[in-house]
Amino acid sequence: MGASPLHHLRKGALTIAAAFVLSAFLSAAASQAFVPELAAAKAGQGLHALAMHGAPKYPPDFTNLEYINPDAPKGGVLRMAKTGSFDTLNHHIIMGTAAEGLAMTSDQLMQRVWDEPFTLYGLVAGSAEIPEDRSWVVYRLRPEARFHDGTPMTAEDVKFSYETYLKHGHPVRRRVYGLVSHVTIIDDRTIRFDFGAGYDPETVMILSLMNVLPKHYWQKHDITKTTLTPPLGSGPYKITSVDAGRRIVYERVKDYWAKDLPVNRGHYNFDTIIYSYFRDDDIALQSFKAGEYDIRREYDVTKWNGAYDFRALEDGRVIKEEIPHGRPEWLRAMVFNTRRPVFADARVREALDQMFNHEWLNSTLYGGKMRRIESVFANSELAARDKPVGEEMAVLEQYKDKLSPRVFGAAYKSPSGHMRDRQRRALTLLREAGWAYKDQRLVNAEGRAMQFEILGGSKADEKIALEFARTLRRIGIEVNVRTVDSAQFAGRLDNFDYDMVTYRWINSLSPGNEQMNYWGSQAAKQKGSRNYAGVRDDVVDALADSIARTRERSQLVTRARALDRVLMHGYYMIPLFYAGTDMVARNAEVKRPETTPVYGVVLESWWRETPPKTAP
Repeated sequence: MGASPLHHLRKGALTIAAAFVLSAFLSAAASQAFVPELAAAKAGQGLHALAMHGAPKYPPDFTNLEYINPDAPKGGVLRMAKTGSFDTLNHHIIMGTAAEGLAMTSDQLMQRVWDEPFTLYGLVAGSAEIPEDRSWVVYRLRPEARFHDGTPMTAEDVKFSYETYLKHGHPVRRRVYGLVSHVTIIDDRTIRFDFGAGYDPETVMILSLMNVLPKHYWQKHDITKTTLTPPLGSGPYKITSVDAGRRIVYERVKDYWAKDLPVNRGHYNFDTIIYSYFRDDDIALQSFKAGEYDIRREYDVTKWNGAYDFRALEDGRVIKEEIPHGRPEWLRAMVFNTRRPVFADARVREALDQMFNHEWLNSTLYGGKMRRIESVFANSELAARDKPVGEEMAVLEQYKDKLSPRVFGAAYKSPSGHMRDRQRRALTLLREAGWAYKDQRLVNAEGRAMQFEILGGSKADEKIALEFARTLRRIGIEVNVRTVDSAQFAGRLDNFDYDMVTYRWINSLSPGNEQMNYWGSQAAKQKGSRNYAGVRDDVVDALADSIARTRERSQLVTRARALDRVLMHGYYMIPLFYAGTDMVARNAEVKRPETTPVYGVVLESWWRETPPKTAP
């Protein structure tokens, strides 16, 4: 799913970790028993946590997560910035543009942590019971769980939430919730969900991330409508002030029912969190320099390298950091739409990759500080490495007759060497694909010149596309670069209305069913899916489908690497660049824990320390 400039620990909250969980899901065959931590679980035995693979890191009696400061002080204000606008405080439906941070006001059944690939710990649900095949789940709610008006959370609220999201929620959520065949309320605090045909091991994980809605509130209000009236919530913060489209203020709930749970200890330390909205990011940056907000997450390396030249940084009032992480980086790329005849031949796509002058672009735009993406799962253990061996080779050999021999060689690497040599290699590949360089144009057998458009949604992407177009003109290819506004871009993206598009995919350390939505043949035909490249390949389908049904972490890594290898050697995109760090500038009064989890910075664990006043 999409991510805001500051990703979400809770969907829509504050963290720079990852918002990967509710990607689009397609039905997969029902799984057989396999989850290791469940092997010893017997009927009636509740689990304090659910791990997608293996066992949870933290035992039932853990006191806090390792990446927080358990003694972090509470208090102070955190001022944040957001570009754009908002017109609703109802983030449970797809209507309208929701304000940033709303998920801090609503608790989930279980909560994700960021030092494990994909593990959930009990929040509203104190424990969960599931069989080894994950065909059902029973949640037992904590007796102390309650909404902000003091009303206890019950199984009726959970059922109401499920039915509401199934009917009115995001299409992604509706697909997953549609795999539930039956809901049974066992008692006031116990509820069971049975899964039907098409469920897989990830289904229970996605269901467990469900926000619990107050039935008694929404029965008197229309949840299908946008609203600027703060709805009743249950989370660590509640809304206290709204200036529609411009500003929203959250206050910490001092008697928050879950503040002392181990999974929450050291979190939610600011008394007040304020989001101010700006028309564009350049204005937001100037506002940060003027000291008008406290933390800025930078995504533009050009700005990071050249625009942070202000006095507060020099005198130590602002700290600028590049914080390493181990999550997969966004797969940013110029994506070929293989539905277009011009890009149907992989040799054409490979030739254009040869013409991409990544070394010059990195040096010129980024001061040589970026790395080129060479994997679907760049910056993680899921990336293919060297030649396939062992289990990975065994997986690939099942499809030997359908794969290019190069898949069994080295993993994809960026083209290297002088551009003159790469241009010759490109023209050779194009000749093999039926294109010839004549009269300063690249033409096919019918004499039609190669020409296409690169669609983008930002000025930063436009710079790269314009340079690529200039390079391609050397071999007679005419390229038009078009940058459109966000609404046009979204519409054309959903309808696959582009030749090439500059965009991205988001992956986690625990990829699952979203891989079918990214690369599956069925998704290639579904408008609004994330198969932007139009990949239609039986081997890709089989590998992507198998990922969500792996038995162990080692199997997941093996299959992810195999999929990575096949996709990268299919040349469905021209990959761009990544940093491998979270680039964050912050007010020096805002502190962070010493430990950063594998997914990156978690702002929920930060706090404010105001320096003592100097004696008069």
